[in-house]
Amino acid sequence: MNKIIAILLAAAALTLAAQTTSAVEFHVASDGNDANPGTKAKPFATLERARNAIRQSKTQDPKSKFEVIVRGGAYELARPFELTAEDSGSAKAPIVYRARKGETVRISGGKLVTAWKPVTDAAVLNRLDPAARGHVMHANLRALGVSDFGAMGGGFALGGGPGLELFFNDQPMTLARYPNDGFIKITNVLGQTLVDVRGTKGCKEGVFAYDGDRPARWVGDKNAWVLGYWFWDWAEGRQRVETIDAEKKVLTLAKPHHSFGYRKGQWFYGYNLLCEIDQPGEWYLNRDAGTLYFWPPTATEKGRAVVSVLSNLVTMTSASHVTLRGLTFEAVRNDAIIMKGCTNSLIAGCTIRNVGSWAVRVGDGQNTGVTGCDIYATGDGGISISGGNMKTLTPAGLYAENNHVHHWSRWNRMYRPAIMITGVGNRAAHNLLENSPHTAIGFGGNDHVIEFNEIHSVCHESNDAGAIYSGRNWTMRGTVIRCNYLHHINGFEGRGCVGVYLDDMYCGTTIASNLFYKVTRAAFIGGGHDNTIENNIFVDCKPAVHVDARGMGWAHAMPEGLVKEGREKGTLSGIRFTEPPYGTRYPKLNGILDNNPASPTGSLVARNVCWGGKWDGMEKKAKPFITLQDNLLDADPRFVNAAKLNFQLRGDSPAFKLGFKRFPIEKIGLYRSADRASWPVKHSVRPMVEPPAKPK
Repeated sequence: MNKIIAILLAAAALTLAAQTTSAVEFHVASDGNDANPGTKAKPFATLERARNAIRQSKTQDPKSKFEVIVRGGAYELARPFELTAEDSGSAKAPIVYRARKGETVRISGGKLVTAWKPVTDAAVLNRLDPAARGHVMHANLRALGVSDFGAMGGGFALGGGPGLELFFNDQPMTLARYPNDGFIKITNVLGQTLVDVRGTKGCKEGVFAYDGDRPARWVGDKNAWVLGYWFWDWAEGRQRVETIDAEKKVLTLAKPHHSFGYRKGQWFYGYNLLCEIDQPGEWYLNRDAGTLYFWPPTATEKGRAVVSVLSNLVTMTSASHVTLRGLTFEAVRNDAIIMKGCTNSLIAGCTIRNVGSWAVRVGDGQNTGVTGCDIYATGDGGISISGGNMKTLTPAGLYAENNHVHHWSRWNRMYRPAIMITGVGNRAAHNLLENSPHTAIGFGGNDHVIEFNEIHSVCHESNDAGAIYSGRNWTMRGTVIRCNYLHHINGFEGRGCVGVYLDDMYCGTTIASNLFYKVTRAAFIGGGHDNTIENNIFVDCKPAVHVDARGMGWAHAMPEGLVKEGREKGTLSGIRFTEPPYGTRYPKLNGILDNNPASPTGSLVARNVCWGGKWDGMEKKAKPFITLQDNLLDADPRFVNAAKLNFQLRGDSPAFKLGFKRFPIEKIGLYRSADRASWPVKHSVRPMVEPPAKPK
């Protein structure tokens, strides 16, 4: 018996040893050589060489684990780093690319700019602001091998980005603009074609009068541009200036005109203007000559100036069981990391910054995500995850978790959220999302979970906007928004935006067990069916709950069109909504055409706590379709310590007698983890602007 036990113990030890075998290591260093064997003593110079070494080694031992350890330093890529199915690991033998412990690895798509010289050209000096003369330096980018500067573009519902950008000491510099902060007002619109949207009037052509005298300075500057919120507060546009009549204070924009038109009282600023370099950190590129002009915040020889060159840094296509960990990705014109069709793969504990478009795009695939990353200064959004089968409602299990995303949407200001979720069955959890001109989380599709996120200081450059936003589809149902903390959100000039915004008849979504503090229109149902607002805490919200019946009024065309499609084709937005899986997964869809389809039927507002601010923002026409149950509105909810923003309810709160269920506020937000890029995490709340007082 003892011999049998000994044999079994020996077999178990061998099994354990096989399971805990250390990974095969390859090393990369900025002073390495790709002719080296990739050992610790003789490292490779590039990630590509390490990848190729893994490919070769896998042919000899396909069951080995592999780890690429990248030493601290800056790595300027000549081309994007590509991983494919050939570079996959397995559940038992994953492949990891990681920074050496305690060292900073910078994967850059940029080019270091050197050989700065003071500006001595009289013509240039005359164009500069007097305050800038003697401070502005210039460099010849063509002499550095940079001749493709990219094209500027972008704006609401448009693709396009900034092209080449300048970063100094790891911060994005400002393409010279006026005003340096804020906007110029449109005092009148002068186009010939009138626009009237439900009484909101403007004109189609980009010809308008402006406030102040400053644009007179722009006359003579080649290729001047403007960014404006031309008609709606949530639809910016970037356009080139055609002419400026300084005497009449009239500005004419080059075609094509903005899709919505232009309106008196809206706002814009000018940029890409040599004459507006008037403070440290501003720059301008003469694209014809390839000359970069820059007023550096500190002496150029004491700083590090980089221009973005590459389009992308990493592409992962159909790779599985691959992790990138602890690396810094920076200075790229478009998306930093693109993952397509990847399975069980991960971007973990990375810093992604100074990006012209998105930090990470995850498309299709399964059980793949981004966790523990610090993401900031992106031109568009932070993380985009899209996967799952909309026809079969098969979930993808993609996720964004424990990430700190801040100061995104540097270039395209609207509808580029920190996290965008589409498809089926994906998740955003425990993220800290703060300081951006527009939306924090956008979603579309089915059965997502948005939970334990902290969101603040967003939508500060827009109105009629939502910190968490979706809209316009009756079949996209099943998403749960729970246990989030939204605070300090009230829109541009304090005129109000939205916390969770279910826009234009969006249906079948649950807003439950969230904490809202100082949020206008905190929970918003825009006329849709079967939405639930329950078990939330609203503090100083104005109002806490909004439900309207827009489908029965000004937005009637949408439900009428869907009803027509449903009766004639048996589909809604192309989905056969009464057939499996939709008809069984969402049984309320089966009778939607006959159950007041234009109304907010099925709206449930129950067991919420409201303190301070205002409770009721519900439209009179909508109220017959709303079920209101057991909401605590007029009694002290007995917070643990409201003065210190602890809005957890004490055990003697009267809300519990109404059926309110405690939820773990203390677990909301980031958590400490080995895969957290930084700890502790610092962030600050943007001061809220109070709306102007209404005239008596």
